[in-house]
Amino acid sequence: MKRVVEYRKLLEVDKNVTLKELKTIYRNSMKDSHPDKFVNDEEGKLAAEEKSKNIINAYHFLVSISNETVEKNLPEYQDTINNHNILDYYFEKQTLFVTHVNGVSYEYIGVPKNVYIKMVNSESPNRFAKRHIYGKFIYRKAGEGTED
Repeated sequence: MKRVVEYRKLLEVDKNVTLKELKTIYRNSMKDSHPDKFVNDEEGKLAAEEKSKNIINAYHFLVSISNETVEKNLPEYQDTINNHNILDYYFEKQTLFVTHVNGVSYEYIGVPKNVYIKMVNSESPNRFAKRHIYGKFIYRKAGEGTED
C-alpha cells in the first residue's frame, strides 16, 4: 500500500482518478520535469531524469490498478482465478506475487504478513486465496507466460 500512496502523492491524484485524467496529469508532470529542459544544468538534468523515471513508474503502476483497467481485464482475471490453480507464490514488502498454471501472474498489494503466513500454512493455497486474497486486496497483472 505504501507504493500506491507514494505514487498517488507524486502525481497528486486520488483513488478515483480516471484514466483520461491520469494521462493528462502524467503528460503535464513530464513536461514540467523533462530532462531536456535543463540544457546547461547537469545537476538539474540528473534530478529531472530521476523525477521523470519516478513519474513514469507511478503512471504505469496507477494505470495498472485503476478501476477502468481492472474492469476491462475482469473476464481474464475471473477465468484465471477460477480455472487455473496456483503454481507458485511468494511475498515481498506487503505484496503477494501469485503465478497460476496458465502462466499468468498477479500482484496483490497491501497483504499483511500474517495473511501470507496463513496461506503458507494452509492445506490448499488455492482455497485460501479464494477466501482471503481474491477480491480483498488491490491487484494488478504482473506477467504472462505460456500454457504448457
